[in-house]
Amino acid sequence: MSAEVKILLVSENEQFLNHLKGLLNNYDNLENITYRELKTELDRLAPDLIFLVQPEDDSSIDSIEYIHSINPFTPIVFIAFTQDFDLLRNVTRAGVIDFFVLPDENAMLFGRMDSIVQMAFQKKQQLTETASANQTFKRGRGRIYSFYSGKGGAGKSLISGAFAQTLKFESTAQVILIDLNLQFGGIETFLSIESNRSIADLLPVVNELNESHIRNVSEKEKYSKLEVLLSPRDAEVAEQLPGEFVSKLLRTCRRSYDFVLVDLPVVINEHTYSAIEESDKIFYILNLDTPSISMLKQVEGLFKRLGIEYENRLEVLLNDVGKENEINPKDIKDIIHFPIAAKLPRDIKGVQSHINKSEPFRKEQNEKKLIPFAKSIKKWVVQILE
Repeated sequence: MSAEVKILLVSENEQFLNHLKGLLNNYDNLENITYRELKTELDRLAPDLIFLVQPEDDSSIDSIEYIHSINPFTPIVFIAFTQDFDLLRNVTRAGVIDFFVLPDENAMLFGRMDSIVQMAFQKKQQLTETASANQTFKRGRGRIYSFYSGKGGAGKSLISGAFAQTLKFESTAQVILIDLNLQFGGIETFLSIESNRSIADLLPVVNELNESHIRNVSEKEKYSKLEVLLSPRDAEVAEQLPGEFVSKLLRTCRRSYDFVLVDLPVVINEHTYSAIEESDKIFYILNLDTPSISMLKQVEGLFKRLGIEYENRLEVLLNDVGKENEINPKDIKDIIHFPIAAKLPRDIKGVQSHINKSEPFRKEQNEKKLIPFAKSIKKWVVQILE
């Protein structure tokens, strides 16, 4: 049970953080961040239980209110340094479920820990069951999936577009697809969308960005009604987008959509870095050949140098799998240590026909005659939804 509850520790004090970790050493699913990181990481981490360690400044109440603005159902336990009656009264009013003064109440916290985690687990189950019963998704806790490859021509735009359209057909979820190939685009061709509107139209309102702005700029794919934010397809316009633009966009989308899918360019620039940092999952598109495998190892090295946490977030998607490949999926498992999310078959005839006609792979929800590539995408999407 404890492994299913994601616990987040928020603290600026290294000594108290280590002390709290010691009390929680029986719980595996543990993350820690600073107050400075709270606004950038809370959306992505989506914890089930939060321990707030009293900061040195007076930001406790603001932090509690911010957490509840993102997800009002997340239980918060407050850890104080001193017996400050006014502070403890105010944090209780702000909505924490319990508070402890350490180190005086170490034994009390240790004795209550199992019941606190059990309560968080039950709340998580209730929310999940309610969402399942209503066949809806939890508002404000959207998942961000990025599609990336260090090698050009791997098929990430084609796959991300097919994945997004299929996800929309196979669920009641609110889904948006974002094309961050800012210089050249590509998604509009695969989904047969013609428009002069693009992601760059959000720049004037980026500081007050909300769901209405995004829906006014996004386009809808004809058949699935998938929402798409297109690339400006202009290098000069791309350079005008500030560094924080992508982060603000993705956080706003996370609160408004159940799934936010991002098609990333090959180049690792400020926008790509921001998208990867915000992502819950990074699907790396890999072809079964030596250059592609070598490139994956280079990308892994770059991620390490940039300080990108990719363990438990990066999964490999094998594309263009066929009998003709000298390297097969079994060989890949011996070469790379990342989990394999799915295997997409080589389907030159079926895929090329759709590309040349500039038409999506799906046209209706219960379409029976799907090409092998589209069938594999559907199978993968269904697995994720389940």
